[in-house]
Amino acid sequence: MIDRAAFHKLSCGLYIIGSKTGERFVGCVANTVLQVTSKPFQLSVTLNKENATTKAVQESGRFTASVVDEAMCMETIGRFGFHSSTELDKFGEVAHALDACEVPYLEQDCSAWFSCRVVGSMDVGTHVVFVGEVEESGVLSGPHPMTYSFYHLVKGGKTPPRASSYTGEGTSSDVAADNAAGAKVAEEDGLKHAWRCTICGHIEYVDELPENFSCPVCGVGPECFERIEL
Repeated sequence: MIDRAAFHKLSCGLYIIGSKTGERFVGCVANTVLQVTSKPFQLSVTLNKENATTKAVQESGRFTASVVDEAMCMETIGRFGFHSSTELDKFGEVAHALDACEVPYLEQDCSAWFSCRVVGSMDVGTHVVFVGEVEESGVLSGPHPMTYSFYHLVKGGKTPPRASSYTGEGTSSDVAADNAAGAKVAEEDGLKHAWRCTICGHIEYVDELPENFSCPVCGVGPECFERIEL
């Protein structure tokens, strides 16, 4: 028997992975950054093959890792964790800087950053493990790195379906498909409006959201929902 809750007890942090494809910046959330050696300094990160960031890392041979601080808001985490870089300029509205190779890293609400050159990779089925040699790093203003446990228990966050730690905890792996199905039911019921999550895009087809409502995809409360007309 496998108790999926046990996987949430594994100690790990939360990171924003950055890369670039051509002149376009891409990025995603990961909880899989690990230091693997100190001579030389090397980090590993595991990314889903379907992520635009994964393809960019494979093409460019470079990635950055920004250590998320406890102060980071769910809007920023949701921006990088529940949207695709093919549809959204994730670095466009957040404070960021560039490493020597002009790969972006996040400055806003982060504790440290690393710039890595890929020196090895391993195909592990749905994901790719990249090993990168650290060529630059720095300490940022955030004093308290966020653990994955803090993200779940204090922030109330959910695991993106493409994350390597996703355990099928009841969130949808296809927000667009769920929204389309909900829209069909809403049309049949004559519903005139609904509520859309500004973090992940999930739409809740109800007249009013309960005060204690939380998004079934990304976990944020009703304050992050906007009313939309159908």
